[in-house]
Amino acid sequence: MLGAFANAFRTPDLRKKLLFVLLIVAVFRLGSQIPAPGVHVANVQQCFDAAKNDGIYGLINLFSGGALLQLTIFALGIMPYITASIILQLLVVVIPRLEALKKEGQSGQAKITQYTRYVTLALAILQATGIVALARSRNLLQGCDLPLVYKDNFQTAAILVVTMTAGTAVIMWLGELITDRGIGNGMSIMIFTQVVATFPVALWNVQKAQGPWVFGGVILIGLVVVAGVIFIEQAQRRIPVQYARRMVGRKMFGGSSTYIPLKVNQAGVIPVIFASSLLYLPAMAVQFNQNSDSAVLTWVSQHLVKGDHPIYMALYFAMIIFFTYFYVAITFNPQEVADNMKQYGGFIPGIRAGKPTEEYLNYVLSRITLPGALYLGLIALIPLIALVLVDANQNFPFGGTSLLIMVGVALDTVKQIESQLQQRNYEGFLR
Repeated sequence: MLGAFANAFRTPDLRKKLLFVLLIVAVFRLGSQIPAPGVHVANVQQCFDAAKNDGIYGLINLFSGGALLQLTIFALGIMPYITASIILQLLVVVIPRLEALKKEGQSGQAKITQYTRYVTLALAILQATGIVALARSRNLLQGCDLPLVYKDNFQTAAILVVTMTAGTAVIMWLGELITDRGIGNGMSIMIFTQVVATFPVALWNVQKAQGPWVFGGVILIGLVVVAGVIFIEQAQRRIPVQYARRMVGRKMFGGSSTYIPLKVNQAGVIPVIFASSLLYLPAMAVQFNQNSDSAVLTWVSQHLVKGDHPIYMALYFAMIIFFTYFYVAITFNPQEVADNMKQYGGFIPGIRAGKPTEEYLNYVLSRITLPGALYLGLIALIPLIALVLVDANQNFPFGGTSLLIMVGVALDTVKQIESQLQQRNYEGFLR
């Protein structure tokens, strides 16, 4: 990985692209530290230092790099865009018009991207309104009764909502700039930046709370986990595909062989985000009904609010497995793949084209999704187990959403750098 970056910096055009990415990342992090207008910075910082980072907004705060609980202009981070992208992916399967757009190629994808931007802004307005309402009612940071805004009126609230929504729009623009002029996927790099921003603080908290020996053990275990994640993220089942020769006019086409790569972790980090988001709903219900004597809310507060309870862990694990199968089912269509292969004269050796190919792909996909789902569940449970063993918070660095994002984005970016290096340094067959 370091060699790829070193070679990229030796290439003039790649060096410009990498420096451009670093400049955008610096602007992004700067915006994550600038407080929004009307925010009482001293009180927010005091409450932020006293509050734990394992509240009901831990996932959103993770994707904002800690900017959410400090009420900065980039407080919402990239989370509205992630949510909008997931919603559009689900709607493509349900709405025929969106499915038709997806099949139109680049022009259709451009329209879906535009719809994603609109949904992102709508979600940003909703999330900003909720966060500002919690800040005005002093419920944003648990255990903090200090005023977080100077003036508790409609004008201040409206300015905060507009500022945070505009911040989300700027983040989208910065991500698209990276995609167009830099290296890698801009939105993924923005997510990576925000997750990595919380990583040193989380490690330092473990060192302060548990001492150097536990800290060293955490680092060692973390390296082993990272190696395992890299291995699984790279693992794939390659299904061979052979194309028959056919005449089109006076030209002969086909006769080549290729493969369909089915990744072990076909769903990525999406199932973990789904499960985490749904498990925040009971905690949110408890927080907004703290004075209630309901037996159901009491049971929820005891079993489903903190991640150190076995019932919470078991439910979290089961939901990740369910959402893994669900997401793979809606994003990979074996019938469509089999029909496309049949249309272009392709077949899997030993399997007839058409329905038998579809059934074979379904069989392989169901078999390979199980280890991928178990892998995601175990990785997501690492910070919860650490919560019990070393008294870390739920944003424990080596595990869960943060580790999957860091490793996945880093691998993808390095692959793109190596691909561009290979294009520029291709030596041909005669060397």
